[in-house]
Amino acid sequence: MGSKLKNFGLIGLGVIAGVAGSMQFEASAQKATAPLPLEELRQLADVFGLIKSDYVESVEDKKLLTEAISGMVASLDPHSAYLDKKAFKELREGTQGKFVGLGIEVGMEDGYVKVISPIEDSPAFKAGLKAGDLITRLDSTPVKGMTLDEAVKRMRGEPNTKITLTVARKEEDKPIIVTITRQEIRVQSVKSKVIEPGYAWVRVSQFQEPTVDDMAKKITAIYQQDPNLKGLVLDLRNDPGGVLPGAIGVSAAFLPKDVPVVSTNGQLPDSKATFYARREFYTSSRTALTDPLARLPEGIKKVPMVVLINAGSASASEIVAGALQDYKRATIMGMQSFGKGSVQTIRQLSADTAVKLTTARYYTPNGRSIQAKGIVPDLLVDETAEGDGINSLRLREADLTKHLTNDKDKEEAHAKVDELEEEQRLAALEKRRKPLEFGGKDDFQLAQALNHLKGMPVQLSKSAKVESKKENTINEKKDGKDGNGNGNGKNGNGDKK
Repeated sequence: MGSKLKNFGLIGLGVIAGVAGSMQFEASAQKATAPLPLEELRQLADVFGLIKSDYVESVEDKKLLTEAISGMVASLDPHSAYLDKKAFKELREGTQGKFVGLGIEVGMEDGYVKVISPIEDSPAFKAGLKAGDLITRLDSTPVKGMTLDEAVKRMRGEPNTKITLTVARKEEDKPIIVTITRQEIRVQSVKSKVIEPGYAWVRVSQFQEPTVDDMAKKITAIYQQDPNLKGLVLDLRNDPGGVLPGAIGVSAAFLPKDVPVVSTNGQLPDSKATFYARREFYTSSRTALTDPLARLPEGIKKVPMVVLINAGSASASEIVAGALQDYKRATIMGMQSFGKGSVQTIRQLSADTAVKLTTARYYTPNGRSIQAKGIVPDLLVDETAEGDGINSLRLREADLTKHLTNDKDKEEAHAKVDELEEEQRLAALEKRRKPLEFGGKDDFQLAQALNHLKGMPVQLSKSAKVESKKENTINEKKDGKDGNGNGNGKNGNGDKK
């Protein structure tokens, strides 16, 4: 299935490596408590000196030290990173729901920049970029030989400036050349609508600081339009995560007050914590005087729910899905989520630089670790009636180099597609169909969610049916039957073969 993607980046969002995580911000770096390894530090100083004296050309001290810090942090896991002035600024802007860039989630494959998915309503989305596209040139410069970070920096820029991308697409014989204007994008993190009388759809595309307040307004408007709501679909597909308070607030909207939503565990004492469905855990400030969820209709706590997830649902969206699943508050439907169950804490090093460091793992209320495993839906449903398309080929956290392991489950689940014939079938399927519009009239998974809420049959994933048949065969063998009603290992008369 081609080489694995090495890492991710969000153009303009400032997330250097990894899908957008559930992040916490700290004002200053922690002081080191362990004694410094003097011998290794001497070696570092020696190498620094050799480069300064012997390298073919002069190198600035700042560049050497900055790259050393960056490499040290990046070696830990895919989501830890050193944030220089520009990256730190963009990260802070991203959590507020705005950034300047093209609006694409990207990775590296075979030396090229691969489009994982365009962000909804972004310049890249409007220009027609698709998941799976390979960017081979940035303006006139070949991408081959660049690092992902170098390519990302070239794609960033000032608002209203243009960049020309050369794109290779599987179904096209010739390269596609597209010019995109960089823009300051304000991501609408919450969308909603009444699909039909009694049934509504709420989509969270990313968890930002305004998300809880925006969702509360959307739900209130839904009840004003249709006070007799019979079912609600919470759509978290392709939601890469965001800030932790947003995930807690979205969960708290549907759960009983004060119940645990998520817990964390790490090396530091303050990383061992439990977060509850209370105002102080999801408001933008612990001193906030108003609770955005206080004005929600009472019916929202009991309305039947389906939560839609897929391989692009990560981190904060997995926290929400896991909590609602553990409390049996909603039926989780779709495909297994990404599996990013780690906490990234932002530690400022100076006024305009910081380190994004993985400091803990996330656990659902029942103590399940999300890391490198994700949330498995109660009902596995493909993206379309024909199959799951490109979604089944997307990499997950467990596929990333140096990913943090799941401490609760040493036998990590890996969704593998290693048959060439199956890959070709899915690629052919992708050519024939239009990009999916979440919440649109052709949204197959949403249609199945409505069927479930109405008590109608749901078309389960073909892979789920195969697994079900395997499970039945195993159970039948355990029960001493061969599937035809006969005793396993015996003929119809009970004689051994």
